[in-house]
Amino acid sequence: MSLFDTVVDRRGTDAIKWSKYAGRDILPLWVADMDFPAPPAVLAALHRRIEHGVFGYGGPWPALTESVLTHLQSEYGWAVDPNWLVWLPGLVSGLNIACRAVDGEVLTATPIYPPFLSAPHFSGRRLNRVALADDGERWHFDDAALRAATTAATRLFLFCHPHNPVGRCWSRPELLDIAAFAAERDLVVCSDEIHCGLVLDADRRHIPFASLSADAARRSITLLAPSKTFNIPGLGCALAVIPDAGLRRRFEHAMRGIVPHANVLGLAATEAAYRDCGEWHGQLIAYLAGNRDRVMAAVDGKNGAKMKNVEATYLAWIDVRELGLADPAGHFEAHGLGLSDGADFGAPGWLRLNFGCPRATLDEALARFATACRAA
Repeated sequence: MSLFDTVVDRRGTDAIKWSKYAGRDILPLWVADMDFPAPPAVLAALHRRIEHGVFGYGGPWPALTESVLTHLQSEYGWAVDPNWLVWLPGLVSGLNIACRAVDGEVLTATPIYPPFLSAPHFSGRRLNRVALADDGERWHFDDAALRAATTAATRLFLFCHPHNPVGRCWSRPELLDIAAFAAERDLVVCSDEIHCGLVLDADRRHIPFASLSADAARRSITLLAPSKTFNIPGLGCALAVIPDAGLRRRFEHAMRGIVPHANVLGLAATEAAYRDCGEWHGQLIAYLAGNRDRVMAAVDGKNGAKMKNVEATYLAWIDVRELGLADPAGHFEAHGLGLSDGADFGAPGWLRLNFGCPRATLDEALARFATACRAA
């Protein structure tokens, strides 16, 4: 039995994921929050920090910074200067700060994680959207569409890498194309790489956008956090890696007065996650890949629902348009399954399913999924 098979009862707790359907028999597989306990090394680090007993204002310390830099170097071959780091209370804050820090219009590709669509609006920026192309096998960028969606006033590209919700782990050639386009149009690329530790296919590897070249680094804001990989999103800790000093100053200026310090428990957890959890992480990836395969087998097109291979993340992006449902999310909720509505991602008729849960939970969810499809 895998350590990830243990079912932790989160009902009646502070879990937003589960409280959404309190009092109803609905399995929540919506928000990107796994149902697994954090790694033992992270829990031990939190116990040590709590035993200290004082929780004043805090900031990063040398061992924490070293754990981040060593992790980025060992995992991705990315040499990062400690001066490039800007600590944040969350990755969504980083998206919003980037929109405030870079003047001009914003470009992003849909379907996309909803804060990519709201952050430009909150910052008073015009948002231009380009639809990702679907060749039947894989989602990809269409160069002509990308160019058509980009105006002379566009200055910021919000890029999701790996991509939420379509599950792509962008390849080096694809990244180089994006980098060349950004250089041609003089765009800053804000690369959300929060799912970089969740590459499921053994033949794929995450490549940080900023590691491609000196020019890519110069025009990049990379957003990172241990929250998804190590399941600690509630601890409120993320960071931006911004190599260019001028861009970093603009980013930090946009933070002033509105962005609080990172949570001290989140900082402690981050150090342990990046330094001490390699074995746990390997086991997690194997388990999630197995869960992905279960979902793929259940969503095979024969029941009116289709999906593509999830190369990275623990999120399945499911096309249910053939079912002809006026309210897909509501229909599946009526059959005991809470999924994310694709309309929120800019794609009505799609659903996002979080398979970061024990097999017993997932198997019950997939049984309900099949029932809902039959009832459509």
